[in-house]
Amino acid sequence: MSAIQVRDVPDDVRAALIRAARERGESLQSYLQGLLAREARAERNRAVLDDYRPLRAPRPVDVIDVIAQGRAEQDGKNAA
Repeated sequence: MSAIQVRDVPDDVRAALIRAARERGESLQSYLQGLLAREARAERNRAVLDDYRPLRAPRPVDVIDVIAQGRAEQDGKNAA
């Protein structure tokens, strides 16, 4: 495992992190490890979603327009 050191953390941020850790019954180190692990998982999830973005439709489809177009085509066929 690697070590990470964060410098110049404002006092109010440090106090909020300590409070959050205490509320969960964890040490600050354990709380921060969990926080970093969750952030890393979220980043992996974002990367997976980015891989699937090209598979989406190039523009949103308006369902109402599609239905109206289908009905107009049907009306044209029925009139002929």
